Amino acid sequence: MTAIPSTSRRAMWPLYAAGFTTAFGAHGIAASLGGASEDAVTSLLVLGGLLAVYDGAEVVLKPVFGTLADRIGPKPVLLGGLAAFAVASLAYVIADSPAWLWAARLGQGAAASAFSPSASALVARLNPAAKHGRAFGSYGFYKSIGYTLGPLLGGVLVWAGGLRLLFAVMAACGAAVAVWAALTVPAVRPLPRARQTVADLVRRLTDRAFLAPTAALAAATAALSVGVGFLPVSGAAAGLGTVATGAAVSVLAAAAAVVQPWAGRALDDGRLATRTGLFVGLLVTAAGLAAATFPGLAGILAAAVLIGCGTGVITPLGFAALAASAPQERLGQTMGAAELGRELGDAAGPVLVGAVAAATALGYGYAALALILAVVPSLAFSLGKRAVR
Repeated sequence: MTAIPSTSRRAMWPLYAAGFTTAFGAHGIAASLGGASEDAVTSLLVLGGLLAVYDGAEVVLKPVFGTLADRIGPKPVLLGGLAAFAVASLAYVIADSPAWLWAARLGQGAAASAFSPSASALVARLNPAAKHGRAFGSYGFYKSIGYTLGPLLGGVLVWAGGLRLLFAVMAACGAAVAVWAALTVPAVRPLPRARQTVADLVRRLTDRAFLAPTAALAAATAALSVGVGFLPVSGAAAGLGTVATGAAVSVLAAAAAVVQPWAGRALDDGRLATRTGLFVGLLVTAAGLAAATFPGLAGILAAAVLIGCGTGVITPLGFAALAASAPQERLGQTMGAAELGRELGDAAGPVLVGAVAAATALGYGYAALALILAVVPSLAFSLGKRAVR
């Protein structure tokens, strides 16, 4: 295998930092909004709106900015998104009003929609295909660190200086990563693109080479969101304290972070095939959701470990498969569309489990999502003879 040039290795670190920033921005603030600003968060409905406006901006804009990255190059979109993230965060620090809190969250979501798919496209463009597994595994590792530390660091910052301090740190983080990327990440020229009709786009996004890894990524994100959101509920129902349930969620995130680099290396070394890895990852994740139906600490910890390991296998393999199958001149558009699938899974998983739990019990909600993750991939991967990679 050819080694990654040293310039590419240096260039990867700002991209890892960008992944950390988007995860930290999503979870660090989301976990702190409820108790941080009573004048701005006046009800659960308002809290839900502030959480949804960030994700809503990502759902709408990620494919748009992914396409823009193909047109003008991913680096300008990356830098613009990071700078906009810093400006949106700083706006609330200066204004400190409920209206500006809404504007800041919307701006942060729109900015993340720009630099997240651009960073993924740069990870693929700056590394040879033989190293995509390692590259996306490392990128996912630092993003998982952001998800893991976000609520903890956010809580500490809000305790020390209020919500404005947290937004100030977000602004500094976005600005610092933007400067770092501007100095370190090389300019990647947009590739010549053939004319693409709407029919061509639909055909490409409905091709199995795109749908299979995107569906796996969406399913993994759904399970991860359910684990983070509902395992503490199961722990409380079993009489466990907040420390125990918080530790279980940390185990989930840590397992996902640790497994991703291993899965990426196994893919690059030929020890793990993409199709087999996605299939096994989905089954392991489904087993974790099934374990969550068992009461007590043992069931919760087993669920956390299995969900974390399953999603940790799926994430780098899914993105590596997309990078391998996508036309290089449409890489940003492909990553943006795949990120849209992940956002939909992030929203659909908790809604499904919550709806089933409201009608029956939480255990049945876990079982419903586990059944989907176990049965649907079996059908999808058994249809047709074309492999994902």
